[in-house]
Amino acid sequence: MIQVNAMGDACPIPVVKTKNAVKELGAAGGVVETLVDNEISVQNLTKMANQKGYGVKSEKLGENQFKVTMTVGAGAAPIPENEPTECIVPAGREKNVVVAVGSDQMGAGAEKLGKTLLKGFLYALGQQDVLPKTILFYNGGASVTCEGSASLEDLKSLEAQGVEIMTCGTCLDFYGLTGQLRVGEVTNMYAIAEKLTGADLVVKP
Repeated sequence: MIQVNAMGDACPIPVVKTKNAVKELGAAGGVVETLVDNEISVQNLTKMANQKGYGVKSEKLGENQFKVTMTVGAGAAPIPENEPTECIVPAGREKNVVVAVGSDQMGAGAEKLGKTLLKGFLYALGQQDVLPKTILFYNGGASVTCEGSASLEDLKSLEAQGVEIMTCGTCLDFYGLTGQLRVGEVTNMYAIAEKLTGADLVVKP
């Protein structure tokens, strides 16, 4: 059995921690117990377990203290790397913010400065109290998620906190970057359009 302490952690961190614990169980399966301090996290964890076909139960241990127990059967399908993490969020608490990066630099002007600004922006993004749900990379922005990018560690940190990192596959192919993606997942224009049109707020650095 693996115990996860997610007390005080905001969405989607309890789900991310629990997913990592399930991965540690391996093919043999087992039990993961996660402690959280709010009912929204209980709902998110229960939703994840139901989607994966795990046994799940929850109990209230005390004031602002809950335990969610997942039973993962032997041979259960493993959780894919970089699988998007979804959260149930109380109405009005958080917006669905999507960041759209269409270039390897920020703003117009000197290329060196623009690249420095974009790196600083992506680092600062990870320090915000409320993170975007998705970051899309397309056209010249596709290189930012690939080998050699100065922003890889910042993007990996954002992904670890539950932010979707998605890069246009057509763009990777056009720029000869197929196979060099180092963070997030490859996507297509339909999915990009869906993310943009479904967003409450789109940010273009």
